[in-house]
Amino acid sequence: MATKSEISANPAPASAPVSLSKEEILRYSRHLIMPEVGMEGQLRLKQAKVLCIGTGGLGAPLGLYLAAAGVGRIGLVDFDTVDSTNLQRQILFGTKDVGRPKIAAASDRLRDLNPDIQIDTFETHLSSDNALDILKDYDIIVDGTDNFPTRYLVNDASVLLGKPNVYGSIFRFEGQVTVFGYPDGPCYRCLYPEPPPPGLVPSCAEGGVLGVLPGIVGSIQAAETLKLIIGAGEPLVGRLLLFDALAMRFRELKLRKNPDCPLCGTNPSITKLIDYVEFCGIRGEEAPASQTSIPEITPRELKARLDRGDDLYILDVREPHEYQICNLGGHLIPLGDLSKRVNELDSSREIVAHCRSGKRSAEAVEFLQRAGFRKILNLKGGILAWSDDVDPSVPKY
Repeated sequence: MATKSEISANPAPASAPVSLSKEEILRYSRHLIMPEVGMEGQLRLKQAKVLCIGTGGLGAPLGLYLAAAGVGRIGLVDFDTVDSTNLQRQILFGTKDVGRPKIAAASDRLRDLNPDIQIDTFETHLSSDNALDILKDYDIIVDGTDNFPTRYLVNDASVLLGKPNVYGSIFRFEGQVTVFGYPDGPCYRCLYPEPPPPGLVPSCAEGGVLGVLPGIVGSIQAAETLKLIIGAGEPLVGRLLLFDALAMRFRELKLRKNPDCPLCGTNPSITKLIDYVEFCGIRGEEAPASQTSIPEITPRELKARLDRGDDLYILDVREPHEYQICNLGGHLIPLGDLSKRVNELDSSREIVAHCRSGKRSAEAVEFLQRAGFRKILNLKGGILAWSDDVDPSVPKY
């Protein structure tokens, strides 16, 4: 359950006939003159309660447009702090917010945009222990998260509570949007019965994202949310909208509710929230080699060995465009090319593999160990840790 210290909300207004003030009529006049919205639709927006999970790339435009539209009560869930790398795409924040909790910076911005609405803040990690308690008071859930365990958690909690889930995801130049959990519509598990193997899909931190992409996808999520509230148009129920920014093309895939879905099907077997980290990790299969079993070297240890002239082969498994940003010298063989170029390595020399954060190089070490290499180490924390602990002049990205 979320504690009082994790939840900050303005007191709920007393029951009274809902109406618009003179100032609100002026503020929302561009809505009011549209017959599809009008006074009735704007009053529905004022009475609506929407929970935004995540205030980052997708949550930023989403929160701004929901607040600007006059959604009466907006809940924000996030536990992260603003980092300078966020500013390339997370337009809720400014340079002055770096280091602040995202939830505090976001709520300040939204209250400044529209002081007439109620902002609830949940500065906590959404989990199986608190999700139902947090979601239950809202009409619509909007998923702006970036990892599979939380996506399955949000989906399952939404379906169990009977709440529509406006889903969005982004990667590099591509995005997806749909509405899950709508009556007679599919849920996330109908589309993805099981998560991909761990490590198969890189995060935005590893793969990158065009800064404007979350603005486009988050805005579409906002549009779908507003349509659901005012009851206008055709929602993205049973339709997965795909956007390719490079081709500037939208495509649509039909989604069908799976009658055998373990959550929303005819005979559901999932009736409560589960351990989503385990579900998206091992899932009862043979456990992958733990990174704790991978031999590592810290940046300071590597620096000391290089300074004393140890014969080390520095293997950089990042991509060429990353090497151009910054590098430690050494030999560049991208992880995807390693199996084809393994003959370029000298198994008699001690190899230190590194990447940006240590994740891809750990995979490289595992592969090389299976290939028979014995003298190989992974640079713990990658080039980011090298910048922190050894040489601050090396740029971080």
